[in-house]
Amino acid sequence: MEFLLDYTIQNVAMGAALLGIISGVLGSFAVLRKQSLLGDTLSHAALPGVCLGFIIAGTRDMGAILAGALITGAAAALFMLVLTRNSRLKTDAGLGTALSVFFALGVVLLTFIQNSGNAAQGGLDSFLFGQAAAILRSDLWVMGGVTVVALALVVVFWKEFKLVSFDPVFARSLGLPVIALEVALTVMIALAVVVGLQMVGVVLMAAMVIAPAVAARQWASRLETMVVLAALIGMASGILGAVISALGRGLATGPLIILAASAAVIVSLMIAPGRGLLWEAMRQAQNRRRLRGARVLTTLYRLAAHHDNPDYPAEEAMVDAYHGVGTTRVLKRLEARGQIKQVQHAPEMTPHWVLTPSGITEAERVLSELGKQEG
Repeated sequence: MEFLLDYTIQNVAMGAALLGIISGVLGSFAVLRKQSLLGDTLSHAALPGVCLGFIIAGTRDMGAILAGALITGAAAALFMLVLTRNSRLKTDAGLGTALSVFFALGVVLLTFIQNSGNAAQGGLDSFLFGQAAAILRSDLWVMGGVTVVALALVVVFWKEFKLVSFDPVFARSLGLPVIALEVALTVMIALAVVVGLQMVGVVLMAAMVIAPAVAARQWASRLETMVVLAALIGMASGILGAVISALGRGLATGPLIILAASAAVIVSLMIAPGRGLLWEAMRQAQNRRRLRGARVLTTLYRLAAHHDNPDYPAEEAMVDAYHGVGTTRVLKRLEARGQIKQVQHAPEMTPHWVLTPSGITEAERVLSELGKQEG
């Protein structure tokens, strides 16, 4: 465990943890507002800000670069809001337009810088994919400050943000400044993007904003729980990616953080209680078994009613022919429930089945519900 005492690894792990916390908390609001593409737009829109910050500062000054990224990210968000509110464009179209325009501008500025001959430009393109190993302790103070400010704003305006995320129309009827709150949330997500630029880069930052929130959404039915879980999942993903990167030679930290967060999403989608795909598959299988049992039970009931004999012994082969498939397993399950029983019917030696009193009651209940649905 000596590698945990390494100065660089400590910086990377703490930076990844801060990134995970702020991304998880703010990403939850983006997911609930159905603006999953917002993180992608803001992260790509940060590139021209990175370039402008470098041009103004004349060197790779982290404060100038992050300030530029925040300004252009916020500008892209405002550009998207103006487009969607003053035209027929939907939110996804507005986000896509803002992403394309600002990222194209960023590529142009990056090309201009690379051709300018400025010796300080070296490594500037690392903001595309991140360079976690270059994080300094002073950068952590900046990231920590941004994270604290963002979380403090979420706490102060918790009720307002919650209402705007779930029912903006009702929030507007209460007199809340919905547009201002939406702008504030968007700018805060831009803050999260700024925090993660050096860690995971422009290209991958979108996944960090969305993945922890998506994973947490599978486990939580309340916003409070979702936000806390998203922060924990984001923090755990960041630290896990940083540790794996430290253990493996030549493994990039940013992509590993994203892979860890993506793994959390996949696991959550598969096994989350009540929402997981495995649980859904089990429910569907159980419903199919229940439906097959109800169909076979009502078949036996109708045969008994047709012969005017509640103890009519229905031959298993007859039931199979009626349903077109083998019904042995279904009949055994009904027998285990005490709804039918097997009898002998001389001179035939093949299995015959008779409804029990509980089976008659259940069949009548099923047929009554079907009658109500048809009526």
